[in-house]
Amino acid sequence: MDAFLNFFTNISWWMWILIILVLIAIRDIFVQKAHTISHNFPIVGHIRYMLESIGPEMRQYFVANNREELPFNRIERGWIYASAKKENNYEGFGTDRDIYAHQHIFIKNQMMAYKPSENHPNLKDNTFIPCAKIIGAYNKRKKPFRPASIINVSAMSFGSLSAAAVEAMNKGVLKSNAYHNTGEGGLSPYHKQGGDVVFHFGTGYFGVRSNDGNFSMQKMKDLVENNPCIKAIEIKLSQGAKPGKGGVLPGSKITPELAEIRGVEVGKDVLSPSTHKAFNNVPELLQLIEDIANETGLPVGIKGAIGKLDQWEELADLMLKTGKGPDFITVDGGEGGTGAAPPSFADHVSLPWTYGFSSLYKLFLSKELTNRIVFIGSGKLGFPAKAAMAFAMGVDCINVAREAMMSIGCIQAQICHTNRCPAGVATQSKWLQNGINVPLKSDRLAQYFKSFRKEFIEITNASGYEHPCQYTMDDIQVNIDDNELNRSLASTYGYNKTKVKFNSMQELYDCKYLGGNKLN
Repeated sequence: MDAFLNFFTNISWWMWILIILVLIAIRDIFVQKAHTISHNFPIVGHIRYMLESIGPEMRQYFVANNREELPFNRIERGWIYASAKKENNYEGFGTDRDIYAHQHIFIKNQMMAYKPSENHPNLKDNTFIPCAKIIGAYNKRKKPFRPASIINVSAMSFGSLSAAAVEAMNKGVLKSNAYHNTGEGGLSPYHKQGGDVVFHFGTGYFGVRSNDGNFSMQKMKDLVENNPCIKAIEIKLSQGAKPGKGGVLPGSKITPELAEIRGVEVGKDVLSPSTHKAFNNVPELLQLIEDIANETGLPVGIKGAIGKLDQWEELADLMLKTGKGPDFITVDGGEGGTGAAPPSFADHVSLPWTYGFSSLYKLFLSKELTNRIVFIGSGKLGFPAKAAMAFAMGVDCINVAREAMMSIGCIQAQICHTNRCPAGVATQSKWLQNGINVPLKSDRLAQYFKSFRKEFIEITNASGYEHPCQYTMDDIQVNIDDNELNRSLASTYGYNKTKVKFNSMQELYDCKYLGGNKLN
């Protein structure tokens, strides 16, 4: 026995390594059957899998250039990070972007820029850009709502995002006078940190869910009555990541806290169907919108990614016939977002934002309905130049999701669906989200919004305008192809947006109350 022990004691460290490698090789060849590479190339095959696992990080930091990454390149991410930290977000020595590339945006500047008058609101606050329209004004809702910021946080639920991330975002919108869309996971305590809230629900009806999984009007009424932070309600028809597809929240993720917020059972899988139970057709959808608005007094809107237009046209015709309809429409881009989805959905189902929004807006314009609706754009629009294009096409506000995540620390690791987000933003791991300093990150989201609005108003002034709502389709040009290098948005998409009623920023600044709604 002693000789046996002495043998193992005297083996050098490199011999131990050799023994371990031999054992791994035996396992690779004779035991495991799942991996062909490991079987055919024992030991060495593991190096291939290791390199593959860190491939995205290697490309992001060492291989890809500043402009070629997707969904957000290094220049875009760097601008958000610097803006959020109130650091220098300028570039030197000219642009490194190919300005002759397909779909490059050109904003036409005025020979003499807009000059704010003495005591102009933007001289007091150069981040002041409220929405020019009031949500719910046309339909005479009891509690109309004018967003105090043209950039706001898009629908991201507690569950997909961590508690710390949601709390930081809500405190951030409070500091920047923006609003916070709850996403379809229900209203959590982390959404109630003082910021304005748009309550969003989808086919799972989380937070307003009856025992049989249907929509409960009584729960909706109670929710609104008990939470004055809720300023509007949004019904999700579809989302850019996976339009027309439901989902399953595994029971293992249903904690008592999540169960209480979402109105489901602890430990039991929860199905979000691909379609709604509360309505089966467009007339029933319109009726639900009116019922919720009448019961709560709040403006009610819908959100969708755009594909076929036949049912949207049916909705427009019903609005003309009845004089009723959604107070706002949020258009999501088919290029996807924070929601996890099969690549076939994220890559191919529904139109990207510019094509989808232009198709829908043109439809409502042909029916002379655009003045009745507040249009909200959502799809990688969290940059001033892209926002200028969106406003020229007809949006009245924009919502940002991934850009908001990056402002509080997201590094685009693209593993949101694994619960292993290294930045603690898209995970329920207590350890990982403990790395989020909520007060600091809330300041950074607020500063990103303020930096965005400051730069956007400067671009707007350079174009000769006081407010972004004054942009026209002819103010923006895009590169299209080699034969016709660029042309205006009006020529590209075949319409001119409706002129928004706007007198002056001073009027918006002076406006304090409307129907009991305080305007910041």
